[in-house]
Amino acid sequence: MKNENDLIESLNLSNQLTLEDIPNIDLYMDQVIQLFENKFADSKRNDEEKVLTKTMINNYAKGKLFFPIKNKKYSKEHLILISLIYQMKGALSINDVKLTLEELNAKVPDGEIRLQDLYRSYLDLMDKNNTMFKEDIKEHMIDVNKKVKELNQKDEAYLEQLLLVSTFSSMSNYYRRAAEKMVDDMRKDSDKDET
Repeated sequence: MKNENDLIESLNLSNQLTLEDIPNIDLYMDQVIQLFENKFADSKRNDEEKVLTKTMINNYAKGKLFFPIKNKKYSKEHLILISLIYQMKGALSINDVKLTLEELNAKVPDGEIRLQDLYRSYLDLMDKNNTMFKEDIKEHMIDVNKKVKELNQKDEAYLEQLLLVSTFSSMSNYYRRAAEKMVDDMRKDSDKDET
């Protein structure tokens, strides 16, 4: 098993699309894909995996996950929304992502929500989450190591990996379920507003 520092380093957790990464000019689809591929290349599980494709972007547009583009170009606000979609789709269904972003997509074009300010807050929270996650990983690894030692069985390295995969999976499920519950509550609130 890797030590916790090797594992954490290999995750590229601080890999976020910052506001400074986004040009102040509108981009064509190929430029958007290139920007995301360059930024998130180290976050891919393998070389065959694609961060973003034309099909994905077209599906997001058809599914109204972001407000319409103009002249086949994507604004800074579109790139921020695509970044949020990219982050959320790993844990939520596309329908849940759409519902989560629905009100945002309605208010950003009218200037009711300043998306760049909101995204800056999101990035600040991700920095804090990154720090907390690193500490949690270390704590889980210490706990699992103790449990494996208590088992006093052969194949300690394998048992440690098994328990860590199980632990990380369950923690991921807890957070996903919490996010889904919040989306369900958003759906109920939206349904109430329509009646």
